[in-house]
Amino acid sequence: MAETERLSLSEFDLPNKTAAATIERVAAIWRAGGTVAFPTETVYGLGAHAFDPKAVERIFSAKQRPAWDPVIVHVGQGLPLGRLVAEVSDTARALMEAFWPGPLTLLLPRGPEVPDIVTAGRPLVGVRVPAHPVALALIAAAGMPIAAPSANSFGRPSPTTAAHVLDDLDGRIDAVVDGGPTRHGVESTVVDASQSPVIVYRPGAVTLEALRGVAGEVKLYEASGVASSEEPSGLPSPGVGMRHYAPRATMILVETQAAGDEEAVAGFRLFQTVVRLKREGKDVRVGVMAPEEFKSDVRAADFIFGWGRWSDLESLAQRLFAGLRWLDAQEATHIVCPLPPARGIGRALRDRLEKAAWLPVV
Repeated sequence: MAETERLSLSEFDLPNKTAAATIERVAAIWRAGGTVAFPTETVYGLGAHAFDPKAVERIFSAKQRPAWDPVIVHVGQGLPLGRLVAEVSDTARALMEAFWPGPLTLLLPRGPEVPDIVTAGRPLVGVRVPAHPVALALIAAAGMPIAAPSANSFGRPSPTTAAHVLDDLDGRIDAVVDGGPTRHGVESTVVDASQSPVIVYRPGAVTLEALRGVAGEVKLYEASGVASSEEPSGLPSPGVGMRHYAPRATMILVETQAAGDEEAVAGFRLFQTVVRLKREGKDVRVGVMAPEEFKSDVRAADFIFGWGRWSDLESLAQRLFAGLRWLDAQEATHIVCPLPPARGIGRALRDRLEKAAWLPVV
């Protein structure tokens, strides 16, 4: 493939003529079966025509994504779901009304035109309406549903800037639209509303607490069995693969939910972990995802990423993947990261970090 085309389009550009030309350029690439990375409010997605199996196959090829991992389909506001979805339950409709446009993906019975490659051959298709003005403008101009997983190499930290996309996929995709950093920084919440209680397959920017306010009882999906090197026949949902979001460095997660002064306990555990790793050898280069409150505790580390304030979980989420990628760029051999509390968007942070680490929590 030729060099990836760079396009620029922020939400503030949308009324002008230059924006119209950029939007039409993306729509033309999609109509021709090409791939374009674009910003959403969660992370950057890599999009292609959802009803064109050859176009979707180009997503899998660029990302080196295995065929057993389904992808999410993005649609515009007011776009009829009839060709994409066979039926919508009352609970699913209530969730649409509450959270669309927004970072909520609903697993719905697929329509007959949805290719097997989109759903990994399974009967449900993940659908959402993004809340990013640029994404909505692009989808509306294309006039088609857009299959779009995160625009990164499979298993790597998700991209929250166009630069992250190019780090992984330059020369492997047709174009990328630079719309600036994404707002939430973690992927959409994925739920199956046909179950009772509603099953949350992937926690995300729409929290469990918010879902309960609309759907009543919800239950977090728990993978059965133990980790295996064998390829699954098809995952039940995007985002439930055991190894995901991983930097090149070895991740060391530090639990913070302990009795007593939470911040003091977390700071001491981070200090202990950094010191232990530094003693392991001269070739060990330790990076830390360091909230402001804990920077003094980890000053022995080789690289410190200022993660944000520990009390501001939304800020931690927005900067999570950027931090992991930055520490990788510094060539850290190990990344130490405190685990945020399991409340609100903290559940999504813990989910991403636990999948990235693949090691016991200290």
